[in-house]
Amino acid sequence: MTCSKPVLSEPRAEELRRKVQAVKLLLLDVDGVLTDGGIVIDERGEEVTRFDVQDGHGIKLLQQAGIRVGLLTGRASRAVAVRAERLSIGLVHQNVSDKRRGYERVKADTGLTDDEIAYVGDDMQDLPVLRRVAFAVAVKNAWDGLKVRVDYVTTLEGGRGAVREVAELLLRLTGKWDALLKEYDR
Repeated sequence: MTCSKPVLSEPRAEELRRKVQAVKLLLLDVDGVLTDGGIVIDERGEEVTRFDVQDGHGIKLLQQAGIRVGLLTGRASRAVAVRAERLSIGLVHQNVSDKRRGYERVKADTGLTDDEIAYVGDDMQDLPVLRRVAFAVAVKNAWDGLKVRVDYVTTLEGGRGAVREVAELLLRLTGKWDALLKEYDR
């Protein structure tokens, strides 16, 4: 799997560039965004969660560029806590039944405003957050009713590189991509 540069017309790119200039935090739903939304239960009754390594690298690139990453998820999972720890994501809100309230808690915890936050979701429970943030994103396999209400829909599916795609898009639109790429292309 590879993440290709999304093809945006210049007017569209400029519109998105204005939306993301102040973004300091990318907030992510987990199930259906960082995962493919499937739930696998092994023979012991334990839940198994699959994360995409390229999504993880996209998160690290954002952090390297000074953009924080946080998780806001409706379910609680030990796998999410472990993944967050391994990716140095300190802002983790699990078991959030009311995403609007959870989002307000995130803003209180960080001191950030709506204009400084981007969010990626996949279903109707994400709508209250997506309606407030500076840059609202739905993954390719999101609920259709959500996709018509966001600024950007990924070309890749949740759990299959969508977060990496968003990371690269944010980095390109904020002018941070080329400097990061030079770090790797020596």
